[in-house]
Amino acid sequence: MKLSNLFIALCDWVLSELRMLLLLSAILLLSFSSQIKADADLSSVSSRKIKNYSADSMVNSNVGNDLTLRDAINLALLQNPELAAFSREIRALEGLTLQAGLLKNPELNLNVENAGNVQKLTGDINSASGVSQEVVQQLSTIRIYQLIELGGKRAARVNAALLGEELAAKDYEIRRIDIIFRVANVFAEVLAAQERLRLAEETKQVAQNVVSTVTERVQGGKVAPIEETRVKVGLSTTRIELEQAQRDLTGARKRLALLWNSSSPQFNKALGNLETLIAPPNFQTLEERVLSNPMALRAMKNIEQRKALLEVEQTRSVPNLTVNAGAVHHAQLGGTTIVAGLQIPLPIFDRNQGNLKDAYQRVDKAVDEQMATELRLKTELAQSYETMSAVWNEINILRDEVLPGAKSAFHVTRRGYELGKFGLLEMLDAQRILFQNQLLYVRALANYQRLVNDIERLIAGPIDSIKPNHEINIRQP
Repeated sequence: MKLSNLFIALCDWVLSELRMLLLLSAILLLSFSSQIKADADLSSVSSRKIKNYSADSMVNSNVGNDLTLRDAINLALLQNPELAAFSREIRALEGLTLQAGLLKNPELNLNVENAGNVQKLTGDINSASGVSQEVVQQLSTIRIYQLIELGGKRAARVNAALLGEELAAKDYEIRRIDIIFRVANVFAEVLAAQERLRLAEETKQVAQNVVSTVTERVQGGKVAPIEETRVKVGLSTTRIELEQAQRDLTGARKRLALLWNSSSPQFNKALGNLETLIAPPNFQTLEERVLSNPMALRAMKNIEQRKALLEVEQTRSVPNLTVNAGAVHHAQLGGTTIVAGLQIPLPIFDRNQGNLKDAYQRVDKAVDEQMATELRLKTELAQSYETMSAVWNEINILRDEVLPGAKSAFHVTRRGYELGKFGLLEMLDAQRILFQNQLLYVRALANYQRLVNDIERLIAGPIDSIKPNHEINIRQP
């Protein structure tokens, strides 16, 4: 028989049996319909609710506008590429969750034996020749196979995938808090740089006034010309310090703008007051709040996911069932036979022992990591709190004792120098002490703000939420 005729005959037979095949497929699918869950529910798994700042709150970054800390945080959260990458990771894991809940695809198998022997039997079918013709006749078999997962494998996979999404959400929150912490620190650096620039300008102006005073005394013959040279050297030093302060401010502004992926700062100045301080709150309350940090919560969630993965491995030790059904067509006899079968592997050698051991050990590892994370957070909190208390005392001493005394001493020695009661060296020394302590004061304020930011990072919230605000608004006299 020609190959084309054989192909046409085979196609005719497949078409004739299509209706019966569809009926068999429907019966087969109904046999494991109890496994099927609503895939639409899985595909519509809602993404984790992550609090983002609204785009409506983003500050207009045109040149000339002032920038607040809230504006800077909004810009960073909306435009920082690191945070955007974590957000995409969450959406990618939603796809894995969807995939974990899908059923296995059925398989279609078509088999033809003794292809081409489709002639009708002739003569007595019980004769030797008739039997030999029947043995070598063409047999066409079509089967559909469906794997049925037993032991709750599908539900375990979905649960583990959902916990993976929750872990990614915790990672997102950790990164979000880290970005807020970095923005707050750099913003404090900008405020401190602005304050140091202001002090440098005041220092230069005071040095200029001192030069004018000394010049008048030199011209009046009251002091030697060498004193004018000394104060002019001091004035040049203040100019260098002013240029350094300007460079520091420029660098801090650029670092702040880079946090929201901007190549150059487009704001006028940072608005804020370093001298608005919050007293250190109760340490025990902070220690309790540190356990609500996303890093601690992630460590706990990691234990849950590891247990879910252990459950997945446990379900894999249960063998799956493969169901098949189909039809066999006898070309010469012209009959069709329905066939069905079951297939299940025997768990004799491989019972998933190795993967189970690995899963158990990883659960124990997650527990150890959770304890280590809590210990690390508490240690960081204790260190930051001790340093914060020390800096708080330093600020109080500078504000209440050092700065008032230094300023009074400078005014007295300057007035005394004009009256001829003090020498130039005494006046310059008093001026140097005043300016040094003013810089120490600004540095202490900035350091205290960084420590506040660090504690807020550890407790994942504002420090003034621990107890009613205890703010002290201090201004230099």
